[in-house]
Amino acid sequence: MKGQNANPFPWQLCFSEFVGTALLVWIGLSLVILMFGTGSPIIGTVPSEGLRRLITGFLFGTTGALIALSPVGKESGAHINPVVTLGFWLMHKLNTRTALGYVIAQLAGAGAGALPLLAWGSMGRSVVFGATLPGEGYSFGAALMGEAVTTFSLISGLCVFLAFRTLRPFTPAIFPFLYAVMVYVESPISGTSTNPARSLGPAIISGAWDGWWIYWVGPLIGTLAAILVCSFLAKRIEVAKLYYFDTNPDQLLHRESLPQRTSLTAKSTKMRTP
Repeated sequence: MKGQNANPFPWQLCFSEFVGTALLVWIGLSLVILMFGTGSPIIGTVPSEGLRRLITGFLFGTTGALIALSPVGKESGAHINPVVTLGFWLMHKLNTRTALGYVIAQLAGAGAGALPLLAWGSMGRSVVFGATLPGEGYSFGAALMGEAVTTFSLISGLCVFLAFRTLRPFTPAIFPFLYAVMVYVESPISGTSTNPARSLGPAIISGAWDGWWIYWVGPLIGTLAAILVCSFLAKRIEVAKLYYFDTNPDQLLHRESLPQRTSLTAKSTKMRTP
């Protein structure tokens, strides 16, 4: 009992989440600016807005996948999204202290990752540095529904891939294809955030806060619905990571059944002691 209570705060894991989220916001939203910003040469090369949405979604998802495969993913699991952390916490794969640390680190990382976007200057300002806003002609309710549905797709997809050993190694590979489809179809409605941290970063530097609550409430609803629907898969998910499943610093990301097994072993040993 004393050893469990003496566990230090997982600063290294949280720093990893900070770095990973900063990279996602910086690289991912630089892609958005490059694809849609006024004066970008890409617009002349790829005049179809729909095709640019498809490419942007694929490249944004690829960025997330590469972060999951990087040392960040090896260290902390590369959640880089508060609702991914929430999903693991709801499935009892992450203790509360670590989950809170992750979320705070992700939000701070999003703010830090947004700062370099200012270097895009007028091109960045023309698309409010990639901020997510309800699309023209769409109500807040439509944008909220769009965020809930896309986040549901993300979290339920992760649950399915992480639950089955044959699919598990391919978990990062779902991001490019999933985001390509979601951004192509849904981004005109809400901007396809699925990630409160991703929305927070550009809002801070652009001051574009219209409907900001949508990008918290929508992903929250989508996550809760996905975890409810996929609850039967929870026992099959062994660790709160998207890759590097056998690398688990200090056992902090193991399923909560581990302490129970340890406790039972200790009791058994005590009973055999003369």
